[in-house]
Amino acid sequence: MQNKTDVSVSEILDDCEAWAKSAAVLARSFFRKDNQLSFKEDDSPVTIADRQIEKELKAGILGKYPDFGIFGEESGVDGSLDGDLMVIDPIDGTRSFISGNPLFGLLLAYLRNGETMAGAISMPILNEIYTGGAGTPAKCNGKEISVSTQTSLDDAIIYINEGDKLLVDKPEQAERLLKSGKTRRFGYDCYSHALLASGHVDVVIDYDLKPYDFLAVSAVVRAAGGIVTDWNGNDLGLSSHGAIISAATPELHEEVLKTLNC
Repeated sequence: MQNKTDVSVSEILDDCEAWAKSAAVLARSFFRKDNQLSFKEDDSPVTIADRQIEKELKAGILGKYPDFGIFGEESGVDGSLDGDLMVIDPIDGTRSFISGNPLFGLLLAYLRNGETMAGAISMPILNEIYTGGAGTPAKCNGKEISVSTQTSLDDAIIYINEGDKLLVDKPEQAERLLKSGKTRRFGYDCYSHALLASGHVDVVIDYDLKPYDFLAVSAVVRAAGGIVTDWNGNDLGLSSHGAIISAATPELHEEVLKTLNC
């Protein structure tokens, strides 16, 4: 066991990668099987796979860092939200998972005194793990990655996540986004942000997220050289609302802010 004051970001990232690899094996064992689907009060789906993966991740975290707080999507908060905190989304994209779509992920974020210090995005079916944190480079399966150098929104590749919700809740912003960029794709969940961190996508607009959805991806994107904020340009934290922008460059970020808020 290790005292919480001794842990470094690089060690946490190594641990996150190890925990994610182990959990990915479990995720693959449940994929495209009967997973006892149910729905939570907010109408979001949950399966036995979500619960079992989160249970395994929590056991791994507390086995090494017994003093850490843990905030899990399925089990809520254990311990304190202050100090050292791990944030878990065992299946980011349960709707993808239950429909046989392989682009669901697993997210781990490490916070220290409320600041996001490290994150991991695991794609169990693709066998890809993206990591990044403060003072450390972003990597995919151990190879360094970085965002694109695109500065023009007119020439950008844009992913619009949660497009169905945006069209209903924010129709004016959705209409402007659909006229932006060189290429647009609708998407869901964390993989669009991983593609941005690795330079394949220039902008991701996301909506209606919870902290366990966006904290890990924000750490990876920032480590890759990108910018992640809410729709007002504010940094993200546990109390942030779930409308976010990931952008490869400051110029793109500024253009997207203007597009959303004009």
